[in-house]
Amino acid sequence: MPELQGVTREAKGTTAWRRSIADYTDRRVLLILPLGFASGLPLLLTFSTLSAWFATAGVSRAAIGAFALVGTPYAFKFLWSPLIDRLPPPIPLGRRRGWGIAIQLALIAATLALGSCNPKVDLALMGALALLVAFLSASQDVVIDAYRVEILTPEQQGPGAAMIQTGYRIAMLVSGAGALIVAARYGWFAAYATMAALLGVGMLVFIFGPEPTTPPDAQPHTATGGWDALRAWLATAVTGPFADFMRRPRWPAIVLFIVGYKLGEAMAGVMAMPLYISLGFSLNEIAAVSKLVGFVATVAGALVGGVVTSKLGVMRALILCGALQSAGNLFYVLQAVGGHRLDYLALCVAAENLTGAMAGTALVAYLSGLCSPAFTATQYALLSSLAAVGRTIVASSGGVLADRLGWVPFFILTTVATIPALVLLIWIARRDARPLLGSRNPTFV
Repeated sequence: MPELQGVTREAKGTTAWRRSIADYTDRRVLLILPLGFASGLPLLLTFSTLSAWFATAGVSRAAIGAFALVGTPYAFKFLWSPLIDRLPPPIPLGRRRGWGIAIQLALIAATLALGSCNPKVDLALMGALALLVAFLSASQDVVIDAYRVEILTPEQQGPGAAMIQTGYRIAMLVSGAGALIVAARYGWFAAYATMAALLGVGMLVFIFGPEPTTPPDAQPHTATGGWDALRAWLATAVTGPFADFMRRPRWPAIVLFIVGYKLGEAMAGVMAMPLYISLGFSLNEIAAVSKLVGFVATVAGALVGGVVTSKLGVMRALILCGALQSAGNLFYVLQAVGGHRLDYLALCVAAENLTGAMAGTALVAYLSGLCSPAFTATQYALLSSLAAVGRTIVASSGGVLADRLGWVPFFILTTVATIPALVLLIWIARRDARPLLGSRNPTFV
């Protein structure tokens, strides 16, 4: 009975979509949202919000620009992530919760200290404190990412990736526009103190949330003497995560894919602001559209990406969202041709943020599935750093290409820039018989 079979297949499909959406109501998935908020909150406190403070205090532009270097720890967090993976935590509440609470307590203290300074007399001290905040924030990210990967089942990694991105974006809005509003009314110390207090949201998760069970081969090392013990520790904690990853079939292709997946979006994003300004948009117009439309589109894209990843599987979601991400760059072409039109600007910002967030969610789920349970913190820190390479080093050539090619050819180039990574992904998927997220089903204590 073909008609009945068709109805049955349609009903199963509808049920699967509903199940994918229902994953967002799971307690463990919901715990990831405040952790994403805690992860995103410190970033702007050492970047644009700090720059605004310096500008109002009369600090020179050269000094403000030099403070961008305090963000370096985010790019190198994989260097000390083995310590978080293998050393006993300062607070004996489990490998992830103990490290998470200890780092967040230090981060709150450093944020308060930074907010209590005066840029006119304490600029050098503020540089050291801002670097400390960035270091602790990057270390917090290592713990949060490992906790997220380990606490969720393979089927929940997509919704979990959506939650981490959603919380992160909300936190950036709070620590950006929110901090400026508080500073305008009550002063900069009040702004930074408020942000420090909000970091406690993430701490509540570590205090009351479950601790993932530590695999036998990932038990923290206890202090023992002798060079042999040191060499054994280095072999398991430092070289072990990298050796484990390189035993994976086709690992060089996986690395190339990770580097190239967000390349086109990054190249376009770097030149988006120059495009808008060259078309005559005022800063107020750009800010209004970006803050409202961009924020809503990003959150929507992250959540939709999580549903798509849960329903289609990570590989198919990566391909679909990657193709949509590339197509989203074509709206920059529409903007360049259409000129100064606010409706085009809103459409361009919405398309870029929606598709970029969808692809970002799928990529986070993919990276999560690549991590071995014994080395979650170190391997995820390394893989996420690789994903940042295309957004930073390679995409920095965007300005030169835009000057030489012109706006329309340049943005067409960014549209096709991700195609090699997608082709490589299809090649990997066809030759990898192992399910992407494996059969790992973590238990909790």
